[in-house]
Amino acid sequence: MSFPDLSVCIVNWNTRRYLEQALASVLDAGSVIGLQVVVVGNRSGDGSAEMVRERFPGVTLLESGENLGFARGYNRAAREAAGRHLMMLNPDTVVRPGALERLVAFLDSHPRTGAAGPRLLNPDGSLQLSCRRFPRPLAAVFRNTVLGRLVPGNRFTRDYLMTDWDHETVREVDWVSGAAICIRREAWREVGGLDEGYYMYAEDMDWCLRAGEAGWDIHYVPEAVIVHRIGASSDQRPAAMVREFHRSMARFYRKHYARHWPWGLRWLPVVGIRVRAALVLAQTFLRRGRDLTRGPRRERG
Repeated sequence: MSFPDLSVCIVNWNTRRYLEQALASVLDAGSVIGLQVVVVGNRSGDGSAEMVRERFPGVTLLESGENLGFARGYNRAAREAAGRHLMMLNPDTVVRPGALERLVAFLDSHPRTGAAGPRLLNPDGSLQLSCRRFPRPLAAVFRNTVLGRLVPGNRFTRDYLMTDWDHETVREVDWVSGAAICIRREAWREVGGLDEGYYMYAEDMDWCLRAGEAGWDIHYVPEAVIVHRIGASSDQRPAAMVREFHRSMARFYRKHYARHWPWGLRWLPVVGIRVRAALVLAQTFLRRGRDLTRGPRRERG
């Protein structure tokens, strides 16, 4: 029995228009490799499931009676996947020709690479910083406080975002964005699936850290290009997503970093995360209030 080269797994929640574009681009880009596509429908109410059945009958559609979140959704897709490699892909992406083939070829030629991430571009063609180093305390301080605005070019932020490099060459990195990440099946089996304690955010960083601890390399492969429109799902519930982001970051800290801090200071990062969450939520509600007050924009005549 032959297995497909790649199983592309997509978790969708109310992104029908983007999902349609993503699936069309995946099927076009994957025409030269053995491909399986699995879509998990997280209880969408926008007709996404009907669209997949009608337009893409060859796609495996798994409908859920609840919104599983990304980690649980991807794990469910992975259980149905038959490919030699797995691809986690956001529905708000467009895969450029040759991208999937290059990622599969890279994993096949680098047996100790557990996962490879493509170059991600914004819709306007600018670079998304989709591979990073693991966060350090000072990077978090400068990224998440007024210090970052006072010293925008500080070395701690540069180090975390890897902005000291042009992202034009293949490089081993700490972690790559789960918006598009190609994972070796053997590494997935050894490391395990995504930590379902993360509803959304940080599950990609967590998996890459665990893979590194198990001896697998993570690589950034810029020859594979995917366009990513950030926030197609999260923009629908901004306040909830702010809460989930900070909850995930607190979980990541407790899981991987807290034991390395002095006992009496372990609470400090969690307090900092909660304070930042409160500030961002306040800004979100204020912005929404201003938008409601202004009302709909009027077109200029």
